[in-house]
Amino acid sequence: MRRNASCAGERLGTDAEAGGPTKDGSGNFAMSKLRLIVGLGNPGAEHLRTRHNAGFWFIDALAQRERARFGNETKLHSETAKIVLDGTPLLLLKPTTFMNKSGIAIASALRYWKIAPEEMLVAHDDLDLPPGAARLKFDGGHGGQNGLRDIFAHLGHGMFHRLRLGIGHPGHKDRVTPWVLGRASVADEDAIVGAIAAALDVLPLVVAGETNEAMKRLHTSQDDSR
Repeated sequence: MRRNASCAGERLGTDAEAGGPTKDGSGNFAMSKLRLIVGLGNPGAEHLRTRHNAGFWFIDALAQRERARFGNETKLHSETAKIVLDGTPLLLLKPTTFMNKSGIAIASALRYWKIAPEEMLVAHDDLDLPPGAARLKFDGGHGGQNGLRDIFAHLGHGMFHRLRLGIGHPGHKDRVTPWVLGRASVADEDAIVGAIAAALDVLPLVVAGETNEAMKRLHTSQDDSR
């Protein structure tokens, strides 16, 4: 009998166990190449244009750019697609669970495809960044983002790449839920779409393991545009 691929609390391997970040000759960390890109969001037409679905917006834009189509993978609790970016095969994944249950889909996919967490990029909305901002990050906390929180619960750690897509903050914690589940203004939506385009432009660098250069280009270009 196959073991449950999404058992919470069962730590998936990191670093040398699974081909994660290793130190080069200069003592710096060389990042793994990507094999899996995940977009976080809520399924259903009613959630399509909400701020919380910024991760879906990103991965849908990537699939559209590469002319890929998603198909349902029931055993992975996800929709998946395959692309080749600059010669590198990549798997794309959109959990069909709701945001706060994203971890079961991701843990299942990592085990099924035998992918290390360090070889994964997760795109998600971020309240702490303004609309139009996009930031790349590796490791760190979940910042209260419910999708990331559930991924942490299933993996047992946060050793994976993230693409943080700013959606802004409503100003008070009591307004967060209706804010993330609501539609952005036209101006904010345009800004988020622009940030997604900028992130897509540097994605080949991230895929190739040149994350530091990707960060430098993405963050610098956005700072210069303000």
